[in-house]
Amino acid sequence: MSDFSMSRRAMLAGAAAMPMAAGLGATKASAAGHMQGAQVPRVNRFGIGDFEVTTMLVGSRTVEDPQGIFGMNVDADTFAEVSNEAHIPVDKAQFFFTPTLVNTGSELILFDTGLNGAATSQAVEMAGYSADAVTHVVLTHMHGDHIGGLMTDGAETFSNAAYITGQVEFDHWSAAGNEGFDNNVAPLAEKMSFLGDGGSVTSGITAMAAFGHTPGHMTYMLDSNDQQFLIFADLANHYVWSLAHPDWEVRFDMDKAAAAASRRNVLGMLAADDVPFIGYHMPFPGVGYVETRGDGFHYVPHSYQLML
Repeated sequence: MSDFSMSRRAMLAGAAAMPMAAGLGATKASAAGHMQGAQVPRVNRFGIGDFEVTTMLVGSRTVEDPQGIFGMNVDADTFAEVSNEAHIPVDKAQFFFTPTLVNTGSELILFDTGLNGAATSQAVEMAGYSADAVTHVVLTHMHGDHIGGLMTDGAETFSNAAYITGQVEFDHWSAAGNEGFDNNVAPLAEKMSFLGDGGSVTSGITAMAAFGHTPGHMTYMLDSNDQQFLIFADLANHYVWSLAHPDWEVRFDMDKAAAAASRRNVLGMLAADDVPFIGYHMPFPGVGYVETRGDGFHYVPHSYQLML
């Protein structure tokens, strides 16, 4: 006879014990199933004034030897100490790739396009839209993980969109002989418009120069109904090894001194004004706040503030 077999009389008599018995049964059942693996949400939506903002995870990967990328100008002991204080390993890191959709009510604006068109289109659909519904694509800069989704199998991924990017950024890459630019951006040049620091994407969305990561790297400030929110792209590529320590050198920053200066300038503004932001490589959903801490900063992940 099974350990869990009993007569109807015994079942009724032991009714008070049923919650514990049910718990034991659930434990055995779950142990018999196969592991599902880690799962991360793909879409996160909130409001900024009259705008609706959606962050979308289009890719994530584990990277070995993070000090080969971050904190290149500090010694291994310092890197390890900072990492241990933040409860993160020193031998690997998790990268996230997070384009942002902004629905203004009259436009659907996509900021950056991920690594490939198929993954970004899928994320847009998971957010409740179609690729054809995107009215504008804004490129914060032209590294491959931001322009890789512009084209899918040689055709425009967002075929109904107008394209906007910084003039300085476009001019640099158009002269650089870069394959990613030549394949993904150059075919769309005639559909592009260009802006500089302080330029307007549309009412309530303003470009803010944050050069250094690339020659023309831009951030974008949303301002709607007395609320502000910054799309800061690759200003800081890790919440500890870059944001918290803005002077730590990052391999991907083309002008390391300028990138560090941009980090200090923009992060200082965000901290002083208590403005939330989305970072393209922050842990998904990538939304949070920054506060000053010592000579650097501290990342405070969003909880429910923008839901209220």
